[in-house]
Parts: sequence; structure tokens; C-alpha cells
Amino acid sequence: MSVIADLRIPSSQFALGRILSMRSETSIELETLVPIGEKAVPFFWVYDADKDRFLDSVRSHDAVESITEVDEHEGKILFGLDWHSADDVVFRSIHENAGHILEATGTTDTWEFECRFEKYEDLNDFKQSCRDARIDVDVHRIYNPTKPDAGPWYGLTIRQRETLFLAVEEGYYDIPRRITTVELADRLGVSDQAVTERLRRAIVTLVTNALLEVESK
Repeated sequence: MSVIADLRIPSSQFALGRILSMRSETSIELETLVPIGEKAVPFFWVYDADKDRFLDSVRSHDAVESITEVDEHEGKILFGLDWHSADDVVFRSIHENAGHILEATGTTDTWEFECRFEKYEDLNDFKQSCRDARIDVDVHRIYNPTKPDAGPWYGLTIRQRETLFLAVEEGYYDIPRRITTVELADRLGVSDQAVTERLRRAIVTLVTNALLEVESK
């Protein structure tokens, strides 16, 4: 029975977190991991970054083969990173223990991962691998997506559901609005841009999997 875990790991304690070090105002959100041969190339959005300084910093790491700018839109830039992920204990341990990264967001201090493991024992083995490497993993929450009382998720990730629910509950969609994305970000402990992107993805996913699915039948 699979489990989904909400993990928090200090940025300084794993390779990718150190490679993608940034100013305190900058945040990073994983877009996807694309398998290429035996590697998985991460594509990620970087918000409010000094692009030249960021690229120089990333390229200075020995584990990085290349970083490519893919797209730029409204203050955020999409990059693809070719790096030696086998040297990263966190990524290697997730892979070795049948885990999959569903979502990841990073700041200068902390990265938050939402990961799915095939069974609870795989999650425990992952945590043990990190402990052996002196990496502090905070398991913030654990979910079981196959429990009968879990309800329909329509493809929404845990963070998307949490953000969308809070936005509705606190009046973000009311007229007039009773809360801003900045205030939602403060409540969730993430950046304003991360909240905006989560809401965008959540609505697209919800419409695609709920409304479009109904109309296609």
C-alpha cells in the first residue's frame, strides 16, 4: 500500500540544495524530472533570481555538467539541469527505495518534497539512508492515498489541495477578496510566487480531471 510523505530537508545538507543555492528572496519549484538514459534531468522554475549570478553559481559546482535556460515568463525562469544525481544521497535514496518525487520547492534554507513510496517500509528505509548520511529529514506529514476515506483527489497533489483549500476557506476567491496571495504565502511558509503557481496548477488539474472527464463521457 503506497504512502505519500511531505518531507523537509535543509538546503545545505544535500547536493542539489547546495547547487541551487540562492538569495533569500529567491525560490525554486520543481516542474518535472525527465529520464534521459540512466539519469533524470530536473526542470525547475526559479523566481526573482539574478540570472547571471545564479547561473555562475550553479556552473561552479563540479557535479554540474550543464544548465540550460528553457523559458522565461513574468519574473520566473525555467531551467533544465544536467548533473551527477548519483552523488546526491537524497535523490539516490529516493530512487533506490522505490520513491517518486511528486513536487518539490526550495528556498535558501529548506527544501520541501512531496514523495510517493510504494510502501511504508520504503519510506523508513529512505529515512534511514539519510540518517546514515547525517541528513536531517523532517517528515511533516504522511498520507495514504489508497485509504477508502481519503476521498477523490482528481490528481491534485497534497500541496495543491492544501493551498487551494486555504485560498477558498480564507476568501481569496470572494468578491471582494478577503486575503491576498502574499498573506496566503505567509500562512503556508512559502513565497508569493509559489502560492500563485500552486493555485494555477491546482485549477488546471482539477478542471482537466473533473470537468473535462465528465464532458468526455
